[in-house]
Amino acid sequence: MALARRLVDARFPRWRDLPLRPVHPAGSDHVIFRLGEELSVRLPRRADVVGQARKEAEWLPRLAPHLPLAVPVPVEVGEPAFGYPWPWAVTRWLDGEVASTDVLAESPEAAVRLAGFLTALQGFAPEEVAALSGRRDLTGGTAAERDEATRAAIAATSGVFDAGAMTELWNATLDAPCWERPAVWFHGDFHTGNLLTVDGRLGAVIDFGGLGVGDPACDLMIAFTLLSAGSRAVFREALGVDDATWLRGRGWALATGLNAYTVYAAVDARVAAQTTRQIRAALAG
Repeated sequence: MALARRLVDARFPRWRDLPLRPVHPAGSDHVIFRLGEELSVRLPRRADVVGQARKEAEWLPRLAPHLPLAVPVPVEVGEPAFGYPWPWAVTRWLDGEVASTDVLAESPEAAVRLAGFLTALQGFAPEEVAALSGRRDLTGGTAAERDEATRAAIAATSGVFDAGAMTELWNATLDAPCWERPAVWFHGDFHTGNLLTVDGRLGAVIDFGGLGVGDPACDLMIAFTLLSAGSRAVFREALGVDDATWLRGRGWALATGLNAYTVYAAVDARVAAQTTRQIRAALAG
């Protein structure tokens, strides 16, 4: 925390008198602090997420008026200093609790609101999307790029989950028809940890570091991290997802769930429970 304090005080001296306190649990990509009552400071943990601060500063002010849920409002981008090597962000603080399956899993209202958010996001600035498809910072990953790691994770977790079922789903994902419609916007990391609730209702979506244009199947991950079978069906119908896209979304949920499980499950019981649910929901469909 001492480093964060030095960075803030040196770069933005107008905030020197505001208290700075860590936020728990923080994300896997950033260390997060609350600055005063109205601001949040996010410091990347790894080099592969260092472009997020500037990307969010570029796009979130444009996206926010078109989305039905609140999103972070960028305030400043800090520069590397004092041995810290990467740009970092200051945004407006958003009140709320991290979404949980206990509160929202069975909620048709939450399913419809999630679908409405993704519909609005996918429909943002369609006239610009084609020209943005080649930008590296807006390009999402593919299942093929995850193939080796996912198969290794299937083998590593075969004593916990059904390796045959996982392999069958993963093979089907790789064989599924690609997205053949025009590219659309996607959040890129749409899971429970990036949703906030207020009084038990969805209120905000955070962490747009994975924001990009292309195939929106990755955002279907939320159906398997948060929703039950019944609300998942409501979500799918409200969003109007075809079979091939749903299959790719299941595969994405499997791959990301396995990745998080193999990295964190042994040291974090909360992540172990969340990813176990995600993997089993993806297998169930």
